[in-house]
Amino acid sequence: MLKKERELSTYRYALAEETLIAAKTCIANGLYRDCINRSYYAVFYAVKAVIVLGGVDFKRHKDVVAYFNKEYVAGGIFPRELGKRLGRLQALRETSDYNDFYVASKEEASNQLETVEYAMRLIKVYLIDKDIFREGSS
Repeated sequence: MLKKERELSTYRYALAEETLIAAKTCIANGLYRDCINRSYYAVFYAVKAVIVLGGVDFKRHKDVVAYFNKEYVAGGIFPRELGKRLGRLQALRETSDYNDFYVASKEEASNQLETVEYAMRLIKVYLIDKDIFREGSS
C-alpha cells in the first residue's frame, strides 16, 4: 500500500471520529435531524478510510456503499450486519435530509448513533490490523 493511501485513510478515519463527536453534540442539543446526518457521514468517512487502502475511491455515495458491500461485506471481511446497518443509515439520512416535513425522533437519532459506534469499532479494528495507526491513538 502506498504512503499516500495510508495517510488518506488515517485522515478519513480521524474525520469520521470528529463527525461522530458532532453527531453526539447534535443529539445532546435536540438536533435529531442533524444527528442523523452526522451519524451517516461519520460511517461514510470511515468506510472511505477502508476502501482507499485498496487504491479505490469514489465521489458518489452510492458507489462507495456498493463497492464496500461487494468487496468487504460480501467478501467476508466485515459482517453482513454492517452492510445492513449501513443501508439503513443511508436511507434514514436521505429521508431526513430531503423530505421537507420529516420530523426526526430522539429514538431514531439514538439508533443511528448506536450503528455508528458499532461500525466504527469494526472499522478501527480492521485499520489497526492494516497497521494504519496503533491502538491507543485516534
